Amino acid sequence: MKRRIAILQPEIPHFRDEFFFGLKRDYECDVYVYNTLEQSRKHGYCIHEGLAQHLANLHCGGFMLCNPFPLLRKKYDVLVLMLHPGHLMTWLLLLTKRLHRKKIILWGQGISVKRYLTEDVRPDRKLKGMIALSDGVWVYMDKQAEQWKILFPKKSIISLNNTISGVEKILSYVPLCSKKDLKQRYGMTESRILLFCARFDNPYRRVDLLMSVIERVEADDVGVVIIGQGQNKPDFSGYLHVYDMGQVYDENMKRDLFTLADIYIQPGWVGLSVVEAMAYGLPVYTFKRSEDVVQCVEYDYIIHGETGLIFDNMEDAVAAIVQITEQELRKMGQAAKDYVGRKATMRQMIERAEWVIEQV
Repeated sequence: MKRRIAILQPEIPHFRDEFFFGLKRDYECDVYVYNTLEQSRKHGYCIHEGLAQHLANLHCGGFMLCNPFPLLRKKYDVLVLMLHPGHLMTWLLLLTKRLHRKKIILWGQGISVKRYLTEDVRPDRKLKGMIALSDGVWVYMDKQAEQWKILFPKKSIISLNNTISGVEKILSYVPLCSKKDLKQRYGMTESRILLFCARFDNPYRRVDLLMSVIERVEADDVGVVIIGQGQNKPDFSGYLHVYDMGQVYDENMKRDLFTLADIYIQPGWVGLSVVEAMAYGLPVYTFKRSEDVVQCVEYDYIIHGETGLIFDNMEDAVAAIVQITEQELRKMGQAAKDYVGRKATMRQMIERAEWVIEQV
């Protein structure tokens, strides 16, 4: 008999639906969300309607209380709740496990992105308390899994190796046209093309650094493709070497743009977009994580000199864009693609999640 599982998330964006469909195939799995469809769309997500049920909730400051009764009424064997200290329902269900007798897996980054440098040395005590009460943990990346395994060596903790829906299709994609032909199709004349693909939705993207790169490479036969919208998006219309595509919904067009590019660049807040870029065989350029440059946990996919380059300053970044050889770019791009194939397919993410489900 299949185990019955309930999972709570803010929303189910398009890049995650394959993960949940995989779990639904192997278990009797219900997915609950606490954001409404309208809220999710405002966040810039294309939502798969019908995949999840809405859970009523109340917010106050940094705290949230969801209605726990839908999770308790049904005969779920396992609850997958968020590793978030502000979720009061999660604390309630963790503290009453002996009464409801459901196993609880906590799912989250395992570290605060904004407080990363501090928590990398000294793990957060609130997260530590939640993990201590749980039966198992899903985190996104290996580094956080190893950090928590040291503190809880007997607990089922695994890194999912965060990835995106459709990544296997990207890995197997064979372009029908050459880069030269694609650049002609889109009216690009530069010999080297940078690609930025992300929402302009928060200051941690470090758009100021992106603009500095754009201004400094203008005279060096370098074009810059921009994919994305958002309230913090600059006006690129004054730059002849910038090709602002806006929000791209056409998958064929998106494939073309990733294929014709030579380098994926995102100065800060690199997240799942690097998986997509690496799967297309693009090396990733970014800046070193610091107090001023905040990076998401997927930053760990960028291995300096192997799958991309990480810079301390603008001068090194510009030099590496202009002076690096095509051979070096191809070598890093292939290494990036191979890395995703080894470590970050959706099949692997589902299998890792299911390992913990079977252990608890």
